[in-house]
Amino acid sequence: MNAVKSGILRIIEFALVFLLAGMALMVFVNVVLRYGFNSGITFSEEMSRYFFVWLTFIGAVVTFGENSHVGVETLVRRFGRGGRLVCMLLTNIIILICAVVFFHGTWVQHPINASMTAAVVGISLIWVYGIGYISAGGIAIIAIARIFRILSGRITDEEIARFAGEYEPLEKAQERG
Repeated sequence: MNAVKSGILRIIEFALVFLLAGMALMVFVNVVLRYGFNSGITFSEEMSRYFFVWLTFIGAVVTFGENSHVGVETLVRRFGRGGRLVCMLLTNIIILICAVVFFHGTWVQHPINASMTAAVVGISLIWVYGIGYISAGGIAIIAIARIFRILSGRITDEEIARFAGEYEPLEKAQERG
């Protein structure tokens, strides 16, 4: 299971690096062409915008998977293990509901987005807004896995500490010594 998870994370990291590098390269080349040669690449602005959308939504899945998203940690820190587990369970149930609503909204908008094309590039806009499937699906899978681990008692103290904002990586703790 860890090999599959590691492989998926590797693919996601590669996609994020590709999107960020592509976005930065397109914007940089376009700026140089505009100011240096009074020309530009017409699709650069539109594609860099689409890359940014994909980068943001894929990054949201990664952030949720690492419990690095914004949370109300001041309240959760006041609870003991049981209270934190209840908060973690309720949070993941609410996030799962939001992911289902987001996936459904993407599904409902699919025919409209599939019939529209981008102004400059000419691709179907489902290639832009279809990221909702990936983002909502990824977040839902992570939330379901967490809910299952909470209910089955397999959640680790490290995961609870990370949820409560108290987790400090081993490297940082050793540096402080």
